[in-house]
Amino acid sequence: MTAKEQIIQMFRDNVKNQRPDVSGTNERHDGRTGQWLEHQFGVSSNASNMADLMGYELKNETTSKTTFGDWSANEYIFNQSEYSAIFSGNRAIERRDRFLTIFGNPNAAKHGRYSWSGEPCPKINKFNKFGQRLKIVKNNDIIAEYSYSEDNRSNKSEIVPDALQKKHLELARWYGNETPIRKRGKCLKRKLEDKFNDKGWFTCKRNNAGVYYKICFGEPMTFDNWIELVQQGIVFFDSGMYQGNARPYSEWRANNGYWDSLITETFE
Repeated sequence: MTAKEQIIQMFRDNVKNQRPDVSGTNERHDGRTGQWLEHQFGVSSNASNMADLMGYELKNETTSKTTFGDWSANEYIFNQSEYSAIFSGNRAIERRDRFLTIFGNPNAAKHGRYSWSGEPCPKINKFNKFGQRLKIVKNNDIIAEYSYSEDNRSNKSEIVPDALQKKHLELARWYGNETPIRKRGKCLKRKLEDKFNDKGWFTCKRNNAGVYYKICFGEPMTFDNWIELVQQGIVFFDSGMYQGNARPYSEWRANNGYWDSLITETFE
């Protein structure tokens, strides 16, 4: 039996014709359905950046968009010694929370809690209201940059310290093709290809009643193709970083319609 045949059999034995049983789990945890699905395939929830099962990456389909991975930047401005006077604090989370008060947005529904999500989250090539954008540079590094002149907030002079009121200020950097010498952390090429460039990926589809009825497979992915999708805006950065939580929540996603276009085989 091939790896794919084994996965199909596991789907038929453990998943098909079932609804996810998430009773007893945290209702506010968005990933609980995905965890249930992983458990049906014998995949343990972990932070590994390798393919989930026999060389295949399992993707749980959510309502409208599906993630490639939660991949934090390799460098953030709030960890740079040059700006330590601005991003001060004994703990990393304190420095990061200061960043959020400058480049994020307060959420009235969360008692004014700041986050780097929604409106402030930078998209490719075009500056947003907060003067931020993503840009692909040498070696396919992705940077989030800020330009004071592009910041349209009426009170920006009160929010942004003088030392940060400049053009092309680098807020974050993801290493692209490789990790530079004397630097630490995986580059995006390794993160993407370790997960998706072995045997490929698979997902399970539910009908309108929420019952799983088929399993779908897609081909392996290369970083060269993926970074082109970032350039086109098909793959996008979906930050969920917020004040008081140390986890960066740096998802890279594409809409489900795009994922569906990658499906090459389907089995019921």
